[in-house]
Amino acid sequence: MLQISALQLAELLAGIGRAQAAMVQGLESELAGVRSGRIIPAVQNVAHLRDHPEPTLVDLPVRVFLASMGRVGPGPATIARDLERLISGTVVAPSTREEAAALSAAAPAPAGGDTLDFSKPA
Repeated sequence: MLQISALQLAELLAGIGRAQAAMVQGLESELAGVRSGRIIPAVQNVAHLRDHPEPTLVDLPVRVFLASMGRVGPGPATIARDLERLISGTVVAPSTREEAAALSAAAPAPAGGDTLDFSKPA
């Protein structure tokens, strides 16, 4: 039986998000304005950015996709921590000093539920 770690699943989600972002970029180069006029609003709606105060596991892939459409997409370590937190309900400590600094700069209050909102700048 195949057992996949949270980091491996996070790498897979990051790769899928980058592939989806590349497709949107290709559409934008052929059909100017399709990204901001049609695609982004539809994806934001599916990501439940406004109506879910606490993000769910279902929202994670869509939020990774939205973040991948920015200049720097989310790192697999960040996604893995969010996966572990969502699945187990516990907080996972950052593994490097850089991750800890990034989390402390961008992390909202735990009750806020915005940790998966990758669309916000760090």
